[in-house]
Amino acid sequence: MTQVDVLLGLQWGDEGKGKIVDVLSPQYDLIARFQGGPNAGHTLEFDGKKFVLNTIPSGIFNEKTMNLIGNGVVIDPIILKRELDNLQKAGHDPVAKGKLVIARKAHLILPTHQLLDAANEQKMGKDKIGSTLKGIGPTYMDKTGRNGLRVGDTTLPDFKERYNKLVEKHKEMLSHYNFEYDLTEKEAAFFEAIEFIKNIPHVDSEHFVNGYLKEGKTVLAEGAQGTLLDVDFGSYPFVTSSNTTTAGACTGLGIAPNKVGSVYGIFKAYCTRVGGGPFPTELDDEVGETLRQVGHEFGATTGRARRCGWIDLPALKYAIMLNGVTELIMMKADVLDGFDTIYACTHYEHNGETIDYMPYDIITVKPTPVLKAIEGWKTDVTKVSKVEEIPSQLSDYIAFLEKELEVPVKYLSVGPDRVQTLILN
Repeated sequence: MTQVDVLLGLQWGDEGKGKIVDVLSPQYDLIARFQGGPNAGHTLEFDGKKFVLNTIPSGIFNEKTMNLIGNGVVIDPIILKRELDNLQKAGHDPVAKGKLVIARKAHLILPTHQLLDAANEQKMGKDKIGSTLKGIGPTYMDKTGRNGLRVGDTTLPDFKERYNKLVEKHKEMLSHYNFEYDLTEKEAAFFEAIEFIKNIPHVDSEHFVNGYLKEGKTVLAEGAQGTLLDVDFGSYPFVTSSNTTTAGACTGLGIAPNKVGSVYGIFKAYCTRVGGGPFPTELDDEVGETLRQVGHEFGATTGRARRCGWIDLPALKYAIMLNGVTELIMMKADVLDGFDTIYACTHYEHNGETIDYMPYDIITVKPTPVLKAIEGWKTDVTKVSKVEEIPSQLSDYIAFLEKELEVPVKYLSVGPDRVQTLILN
């Protein structure tokens, strides 16, 4: 029996997971998305075209690969339909080709979930989490509160009654907010999209994935967001609503822990974060703005400007430990091309101590990063196509990271296109 490899982000999301899943997909028979919702924005570029996927796994552009939206994902039918419509217009139709299936146990995002999300953020004011307002949090709340609707429910004769019951609950909650809304258009689009997704095969993801393993087929679990946004181990409460770590692949697909194989951890050569919450290495200056502009650090889903800073090794070590990372993938090395000197945070000064781990009270007591200066490579690496062409300073930076993190860097990304990816070892 084969095992499930896992690919996930080690920072605050936006590390470039979509590109790497696309690059790796020819090696796998099945790509399975295991958590999160349409708050994800997985960007893929190839043949001069750019695609942004929110819900659909990033293996859909490989002809031989099956794709599964797992039970741990929360699905907005309207957004999923729009994604598939756009792909069809671009000449990619995974439904027609029989290359996309959905877990029956995946929960549905209702229009009222989005209203609750927006109303809550409005109420919190300056203390808001920085939600993408896609209804993710309220949907997971209904899931854990045992009130949610699932994909499998859409085929039941009393689905409309179940929907109305949950919506009435949401309306009662909304009555406590000073929040105006009109559901008419959204509800019409929702039920149109429900009919659309009935045409996509529904499966029991736990049996589906384990069936692939029994047949000796290869499976890659694709994560969304990043480790530092994990609802249990991230910078709570400035986190997402799901488990973004390797453990989330087990519950989000229905696989046992001993079925996990290689764990690919993706990180940027620097650091970014969207929304509120702690960010020890944040650069609120010209350097941070340079990283933002050169790296095009604006949300693929929301368009929001990302906060930028130097790489944070205590945070990376923490993420590697939590996930059992076996191989690292370094993204966006090219963004640092223009710097004479780059920096890496090796420790924090925190409450009078020098520490190399993320403290519990990082939310309330801001740690001061201890930075190590590293010589920049001052070379355009976007044109590097062979390992031998990598500038020595970049090789030194990679070697430094491998020594600090105690995990090898297997892949290096030097540009947004799928071909701008080097295998290092």
